[in-house]
Amino acid sequence: MKSEILDGMKIDWDAPITMDDGVLLRADVFRPIADGQYPVILSYGPYAKGLSMQEGYKSQWMRIVKAAPEVLEGSSNKHQNWELFDPEKWVPDGYICVRVDSRGAGRSPGYLETWSPREAKDIAACVDWAGVQPWSNGKVGLHGISYYSMNQWQAAPLKPKHLAALCIWEGSSDYYRELCRHGGILSDFYSTWYPRQVTAVQHGIGERGAMSVVTGEPVAGPLNLADEDLRRNRADCDGDALRHRLLDDYHRARLPKFEDIETPFLSSANWGGMGLHTRGNFEGFVRAGSKQKWLEVHGDTHFTLFYAKYGQDLQRQFFDRFLKGLDNGWEQRPKVFLQVRHPDETFVPRAENEWPLARTQWTKLYLHSDRELELEPATDSATLTYDTTSGGVTFSTEPLTEEIEITGPVAAKLFVSSDSRDADLFLVLRVFDPHGKEVTFIGSNDPRVPVGLGWLRSSHRKLDPKKTTPYRPYHTHDEEQQLQPGEPVELDIEIWPTSIVVPVGYRLALSVRGNDYEVDGSDAALPHAPYPMKGVGPFTHTNPLDRPPEIFGGKNTLHFGGKFAPFVLLPIIPESK
Repeated sequence: MKSEILDGMKIDWDAPITMDDGVLLRADVFRPIADGQYPVILSYGPYAKGLSMQEGYKSQWMRIVKAAPEVLEGSSNKHQNWELFDPEKWVPDGYICVRVDSRGAGRSPGYLETWSPREAKDIAACVDWAGVQPWSNGKVGLHGISYYSMNQWQAAPLKPKHLAALCIWEGSSDYYRELCRHGGILSDFYSTWYPRQVTAVQHGIGERGAMSVVTGEPVAGPLNLADEDLRRNRADCDGDALRHRLLDDYHRARLPKFEDIETPFLSSANWGGMGLHTRGNFEGFVRAGSKQKWLEVHGDTHFTLFYAKYGQDLQRQFFDRFLKGLDNGWEQRPKVFLQVRHPDETFVPRAENEWPLARTQWTKLYLHSDRELELEPATDSATLTYDTTSGGVTFSTEPLTEEIEITGPVAAKLFVSSDSRDADLFLVLRVFDPHGKEVTFIGSNDPRVPVGLGWLRSSHRKLDPKKTTPYRPYHTHDEEQQLQPGEPVELDIEIWPTSIVVPVGYRLALSVRGNDYEVDGSDAALPHAPYPMKGVGPFTHTNPLDRPPEIFGGKNTLHFGGKFAPFVLLPIIPESK
C-alpha cells in the first residue's frame, strides 16, 4: 500500500482487505487530510478503480460534460471513475470514499465471476472492514450506478454489521429476468459487455491493459498472465447465460432475498432504462423489507443525472441523514418522487406516496384486427399474421381528444399461434404526434427509446400465481411449454414500468413484433460509442443459438373475437384536483 496527500485528500492506494478465504482484495481509500472518524461511502465492482472515465469511457464523458457542465466545477476530475462518485466532491464534505476492485478484476487477484454469491460475501466483508478502521465512524454506505448498484441488492440481505445506507442508482435486481433473459429470451448485452468492460480489465492483464493517469500503474495489476491463465481465472459468465435457459439453481443463487433487506435505501430508476435499468429499482422498492425506503424516477442518460447537481444533491442529503445522522429533513421527503415524462424531453416533478399509485385507473384497450385500440373488445372472430422478421403489427388509438397520463407498470394479454413450436414476442408501447412522427426519448443507453418495452418467449408463458398481479405478470421460467403449430395460446406479457403524458391530438400505439424494435433503422450512436444505437442500445436479442431461425424466423398469428379478447392494460392517472 502506498499513501500520499494529493488534490486535497489523503489517499491510500491499493489498501489490502483480506477475505475469509484468504484472498486479498485491493481498495483505494480517499480521506480528509484532518485526522478523525468519518462516514464511509464504498463501492465494489469489476471496472478497475484506476481506469479514468475520460480514458475508458470517452463517449459517456463527452455526453456528461455537455449535458451537465457543473461536473467540471470544484474538481480536477483526475479521479473520475465510470459509474462512481468523484472523491473530490465528497471528501471535502467529511466523507471517506472507498473503491474496491472486485475479486479477479483490476488490481484484486482471485477468480472473476460477476454477480456471484461469492461477490456478495466479499461486499459484506468489505463493509465490515471499512466500519472498523481507525478513520471510520462505523457507518458505511454503498453507492454507485449499474453494477455498483445491482450487487447492493445481493449484499444487503447478508446484513453486514456496519451497513447503514444504500444508494441504488439504476441497478437491476433480477439476474435472470433483467440481465440475462427478457421474458426468457437471451439478451445480447452480457456477451458484448463482459469482454468489453470486464475481462478487458481482468487482474493479470498487466501492462497490456490501460495505465492509471494518476499513479502511472497498470489498472489491472502488475501481473502479466498468459491468455490461457486469464481464461482459467474467470467464469464463462456470458456462456452461462446462454446455457442456463431456464431459471435454475444457477440463477436462483444470484437473486436477492428482498425480504431480508433492512437497511435504509434510496432506489433511483430511469424511465428510459429499458433492458436493464428500470424494472429492478421498482421491484426492489416494492419488495424489500426495509422500513425506511424511497423511490426516485427520472429520465435522460444512464449517467448524466447521477453526476449532475440534481443527483449529487439528492445523494448527499440521503447520506448526510443516514451516515452522518443529520436531522436534515430527509424523512419529510415523499416516499416516491417522480419526474413525470412529457414529449420533447419535458419532465414535471411530482410527489407520491406509493408504487403503483393508489389512484391508478387500470384501463384496458383492446386490440382489433383492423389494427385499432379500443375500449371494447372485438366481437367477430379474425386473425392477423405477421412475418417475425418484419416490423410486426401496430395497433393504434384514434387521435386523443383529451390528454391522458400513463404512469406505472403495463401488461398485455395476447392470443398467439405460430407455424413452429415456439414464438418470441416483442411488445413496444409507442406514442405518435399529430403528424404521424413517433415520439422517442433519451434512454439510459440509447438516445431514441420508445415509451415502453416488453418481451416473452411463448414456451415460458407459465405464471407464478402467488406473484402475478393483473398489472405485473410474473413468469416462473422453470419449464418450457412448447406450442402446437397453428394452435393459439394465451400469453400474459409484462411491459416494464413507464411514464408518459400523451397530449391531445397524439395517438397511443402498441406494436407486436417477432424481433427487436428499431426507430427507423438508422444508427444514432455518438462518437466512440461501443455499440449501435437504433432504439434499444445494447439490449438486442439476436443470438442464433438461442433464437434459431428455423424456430423463430417464421410467422406468428394474432387471434381476435369470440373467446379471444387481446388487450393492453394501462395505468391511467387521473388529473389531480
